[in-house]
Amino acid sequence: MEYDNEESIIPDESDYPQNILRKSLYENVEVNVKEEIEVKEEPKNIKNVEINIAKEIAIYDEPIAFPWESHLVKHELTHTGEKLYQCSICDKTFSENWLLIKHEIVHTGEKSYQCSQFDKTFTCKSSLIKHQRTHAGEKPYQCSQCDQAFSHISHLICHQRTHTEEKPYQCRLCDKAFSHKHVLIQHQKTHTGEKPYQCRQCDKAFSHKHVLIQHQKTHTGEKPYQCSQCDKAFSQNAHLKRHQRIHTGEKPM
Repeated sequence: MEYDNEESIIPDESDYPQNILRKSLYENVEVNVKEEIEVKEEPKNIKNVEINIAKEIAIYDEPIAFPWESHLVKHELTHTGEKLYQCSICDKTFSENWLLIKHEIVHTGEKSYQCSQFDKTFTCKSSLIKHQRTHAGEKPYQCSQCDQAFSHISHLICHQRTHTEEKPYQCRLCDKAFSHKHVLIQHQKTHTGEKPYQCRQCDKAFSHKHVLIQHQKTHTGEKPYQCSQCDKAFSQNAHLKRHQRIHTGEKPM
């Protein structure tokens, strides 16, 4: 099954600056940089370049090299968890400036990436690319355990939890855990008593949007849930299931 197309919870490569490359790409950098500097007759810079190129850090068994010391410093923040860049509008902090800039778009509402086939706009390029797959019907992310495929990698990751039964989102107020973050957020409203979904035709309010949608059918008279054994229909699936016990003889627990 597909999931709501929210702006990505898992960023694509296009969102990242190209400032971290594998060591193999820099095998010949030192020689090339030296030659360029010597041509420009700036020997005082050669030592700095050599120092920067020599900056190397080993992560597990695979070393990563950085062309400049500033890149190494930024990378090391991913290990320390230090976040130097503070949003001036809210209390969020980030380890890199480009992440802060991307976050600030949430406050400004700027959406500079326009879909050529539809009137939708997006805050980042990767979200536009993902949206365009819905037009093309492209689903490049294939589940390795079943035949389902998805247009977004985040949807594949969520789907795979149906196989693994992984529930990484733990409620802090009770022992319940959930496979998806949005389900946890909805669940937490049962603790806070928050009911943000207000019916426009009466004074009832609900903590979950789908419950509001079900309730609204009581006003419209819509009954989409049809009993397969008789001609009765119901506005809510729960009411249909309750009715079906008449036919099956099942007793409620």
